[in-house]
Amino acid sequence: YSSLDYITKFPIDTLKIDKSFVSDMEENPAHDSIVKATIALAHALKLKFVAEGIETKGQLDRLVELGCDEAQGYFFSEPLPADRFLQWACNYQCEAKTGKVIVSKSS
Repeated sequence: YSSLDYITKFPIDTLKIDKSFVSDMEENPAHDSIVKATIALAHALKLKFVAEGIETKGQLDRLVELGCDEAQGYFFSEPLPADRFLQWACNYQCEAKTGKVIVSKSS
């Protein structure tokens, strides 16, 4: 079996790509192509696409251009303990509503 075969065998709704592909997609055309193809695959299968490891605005801009649904990484915040997360989420949601940042692109 191919590991891609598991995408059709399990009840999943999200496909997530590792930061190792995202981190140098601006400099590495092969990684950019892999990210682009993986986003297309996710959407063709009616799955949400999530990119992890976003560290720069350039990476985020390219992912949005390619149709990425959600992103996570140090560009948004370092990992937070539970007691600090709620405050961060409230602040971030307010920033998103004012158009200062893109948190997620709706499908």
